[in-house]
Amino acid sequence: MIVRKRWSPEESRSAALEAARVLLIETGPQSVTLKAVAGRIGRTHANLLHHFGSASGLQKALAKHLAETVCATIKDAVRATRAGLAHPREVVDLTFDAFDREGAGALASWMLLTGNEDALDPIVETIHQLIDDIAPEEAAHLDTPLALQENTLTLVLLALGDALMGRPLARSLGLPETAARDRAEQLLVSSLQRAPTEAS
Repeated sequence: MIVRKRWSPEESRSAALEAARVLLIETGPQSVTLKAVAGRIGRTHANLLHHFGSASGLQKALAKHLAETVCATIKDAVRATRAGLAHPREVVDLTFDAFDREGAGALASWMLLTGNEDALDPIVETIHQLIDDIAPEEAAHLDTPLALQENTLTLVLLALGDALMGRPLARSLGLPETAARDRAEQLLVSSLQRAPTEAS
């Protein structure tokens, strides 16, 4: 007889989100269902229904989970770049990878196509929180009061678009597949170069 380990609600939710993330990466957003995730972690459909309410609720929680993970990493990269320990390209690659390799772009588009119109809310809210968190410490380094928000908007839109159609579009235009990442890096570097110095 197999005895299942008893999980706290937090452990159960965390395990479900991690399983959903793996399914998203392996087989795409259409596979992120309550049944599939329950099977991955050895729980029942009813157990996940209790935690997320529906497949849509699970997908929304996954979007929030991905956004929080990505934004925490980006925040660290921004601070490292500011301290001279990293390059803006690292911030670009982390953002693009989140929407591409980690599946956030595919998940967001799938949720929108299936009628979950508030699909991007968790991502937008988390990015907004990221901006609020780093804006005070970054303000002295930026060329305009809204530069951080503008850079974030541009970076996220480029990353989302690239995840959805960047490679085929770049190829059709005779550009390298990294063209959108290269452009995002140029924009960030340009913004940093225009930033006021401590002495000015």
